[in-house]
Amino acid sequence: MSELTVLAVGDLVLDEPDPDSFFDPAREYLHSADLAIGHVEVPHTTATVPAVVDVPAPPADPAALAAVARAGFAVATTAGNHAYDLGTEGVLDTIAHARAAGLVVTGTGASLAEARVPAVVERAGRRIAVLSYNCVGPKESWATSGKAGCAYVKVLTHYDLEFANPGGPPTVYTFAAPETLRRMQDDVAAAAGTADLVLVSLHKGIGHTPALVADYERQVSHAAIDAGASAVFGHHAHIMRGIEVHRGRPVFHGLGNFVTVTHALTPSGQNSAEVEAWGRRRKEMFGFSPDPAMPTYAFHPESRNTAVAVCRFADDGTVTAGFRPTWIDDDARPVPLTRGARAEQVAAYVEDISRRAGFDTRFTWSGDDVLVTAADERTPA
Repeated sequence: MSELTVLAVGDLVLDEPDPDSFFDPAREYLHSADLAIGHVEVPHTTATVPAVVDVPAPPADPAALAAVARAGFAVATTAGNHAYDLGTEGVLDTIAHARAAGLVVTGTGASLAEARVPAVVERAGRRIAVLSYNCVGPKESWATSGKAGCAYVKVLTHYDLEFANPGGPPTVYTFAAPETLRRMQDDVAAAAGTADLVLVSLHKGIGHTPALVADYERQVSHAAIDAGASAVFGHHAHIMRGIEVHRGRPVFHGLGNFVTVTHALTPSGQNSAEVEAWGRRRKEMFGFSPDPAMPTYAFHPESRNTAVAVCRFADDGTVTAGFRPTWIDDDARPVPLTRGARAEQVAAYVEDISRRAGFDTRFTWSGDDVLVTAADERTPA
């Protein structure tokens, strides 16, 4: 029985010179797969006028997208909170430049109908459809019938003060708006009707927070698999998050960072007032300051523990899922690891945050990869 290997990574932010160099330690590994999928986090455009009231990402060099393709990626997911930061021009430029680089794009478009169209590729005689959705807003990022933007699942937040403590911390409940959840499931089911495999990319989660998985994240991820997805790949939080298995299919709740390099998130007195304010507030909200020795990597120190999702699909559709432990080195480059002390440290971190998130996932080494199965599921031989 033949297997088709799919690799997926988390966020890609290419906002520094010589983007190819940041992929060098992972290049050979990425090229070894039948298909590699990455999430393009920021607009790659020459547009300069922000179009959102959130903290906008600066535009990245369109030429940097060619480095993504040269690294071995074939599919770029683009539905995320920064998709519309540079308006319609930024959305359409990013798509055009990604396609010119040879990437197949999904998740954004000139309209919602276009954003919902899956990226379809054929590998080893099988047809693979990839869908991409933004679950975190802002609303300006959402596409409509006549507006560019991203495909999305709208998430509602309810705050319930359960104790007699006005002004105290509430209990937070989150859930997907039913009509947008059904729309995503319709897309997955339609893709499953024409493709051998459907893979779903979700931009979701609580930033810089590894072990807390919000209610909606399980709801939306499980709904995708229930509708026919073979795997779910999460990103957005810029830190690795837990892994679970639902109905025999893997849910990577957050693949953290891969190549995420930019000076724009490091307070320097040279950025916009909004970015400088965000740098100060980030420490208050999430309790960390970036390592000053890594000015291009302004993220939580724990986020250097990351992973490449590894899914091997047999002819009958069964999946053997796991991850390759990966470390962000001192030059902000992701390094897929062979089994050893560092790899075992990263694997232990992923298992720990999965346990703290409440998942009963079983983790088992197989060569240089860590396989994931449900606690009551037999580990593949």
